[in-house]
Amino acid sequence: MGTLLETAEAIEAMPDAAFAADSAAVRSTLLHAGEFIMERWLQAQGMQPTDERHEGFRLLALQRQAACADATFNACRESCRELVYQCNVADAANDKHERAQHLRLAASVTKHLALFIDGKLENKALGEFCCSSRPLRAQDASADPVASQDQN
Repeated sequence: MGTLLETAEAIEAMPDAAFAADSAAVRSTLLHAGEFIMERWLQAQGMQPTDERHEGFRLLALQRQAACADATFNACRESCRELVYQCNVADAANDKHERAQHLRLAASVTKHLALFIDGKLENKALGEFCCSSRPLRAQDASADPVASQDQN
């Protein structure tokens, strides 16, 4: 995983001119890094990573596959979606500075995703308390609104 973090950090440090020459390669590198990160988790769980695509992206299909097996993976859904979004915006940008900005942000999101998955490999409970977590939603649904108001 150190290599993924180093790659993302190198992309963040690239000068704008480098993005103009290699933006498609950088975009591809970042999306493949995201896929590799998700594959790593799935393989660690004894699952075969899918080759399918969701909304045109394998990364999103891999995240869905992981979330079906572990609801705490909803915590990284937005990171995966943000990585795809930033890469797409960079691809569509006409201005080299704007393209560089979006690819740097995509690299930052890639680092975040790698750190989350690495943490999840160390502590499977990581992400259980995110806002989309099932235990929290169940707790909110069963809470008595009158009792909550009495405590205020």
